[in-house]
Amino acid sequence: MSTSDSNEVSTHFSIEFFPPRTDEGREKLLAVHDRLAALGPEFFSVTYGAGGSTREGTRQIVLALKERGSKVAPHLSFGGSSDQEVGELLRSYQQAGIDRLVVLRGDLPSGYGSSQHRYASELVSFVRRETGDHFHIDVACYPEIHPAAKDYRTDIDYFRIKVDAGADSAITQYFYNPDAYFYFLDQCAGAGIRIPVVPGIMPITNYEKLARFSANCGAEIPRWIQRRLEGYGDDTESLRSFGIDVVTSLCEKLLAGGAPGLHFYAMNQAGSVSTIWQNLDLSNR
Repeated sequence: MSTSDSNEVSTHFSIEFFPPRTDEGREKLLAVHDRLAALGPEFFSVTYGAGGSTREGTRQIVLALKERGSKVAPHLSFGGSSDQEVGELLRSYQQAGIDRLVVLRGDLPSGYGSSQHRYASELVSFVRRETGDHFHIDVACYPEIHPAAKDYRTDIDYFRIKVDAGADSAITQYFYNPDAYFYFLDQCAGAGIRIPVVPGIMPITNYEKLARFSANCGAEIPRWIQRRLEGYGDDTESLRSFGIDVVTSLCEKLLAGGAPGLHFYAMNQAGSVSTIWQNLDLSNR
């Protein structure tokens, strides 16, 4: 049984950005947005830095993208922020006509002890108390297990808590093994989790950065992919071409297996996402 029944859930495709820190980066991101918006994604999401470090930058980019005609889903976490600060941010999003959020535990700023963490389920509950059903809430989940989880079953249990708190759907950490995703769906179904679980998709453009990030977030790069990427060395064109083929094939398998959509981690770049999107003909699905 799957949490993503294509007879009940419409397929959607979305793209994620992070807020740039410079005026030049902002202009580049707006240009990337305009190029990707032409593909017709359901929404763009915008990340939220550790402890709310990009809170204002996130809000500014969210509003700028909305002004350009896109539906936008801001990321939101407690981090080091107070209930009052988060509540004010929620109200500003409501007033701007934003109706979707990606709710995460988030990372704390340096200097905070681990006891300061507040979980995503608490924030989901807080959003529901403050705003009722105004927002569609996405949460995160991890087909290959969150790196801090005690074990697989415990990670599923934590996911279930977020769902019970009021999450509407979920976006996964990226992965390159489709079997990990489908096994995860089976385990979720067994735990009574019924919300759509959308695969997070990371294009492959730079092996060193991907390897470093994957080691930090617990995403596995299959050995055959790793060896091919290592073999390209400085041949970035061949690496990018191989990466597009690998990720396109991954997406095809996920969609054929009933995935309710795809969420692309664009890293503020348009090229690979645009090519993969066109390879899959997502604009016509």
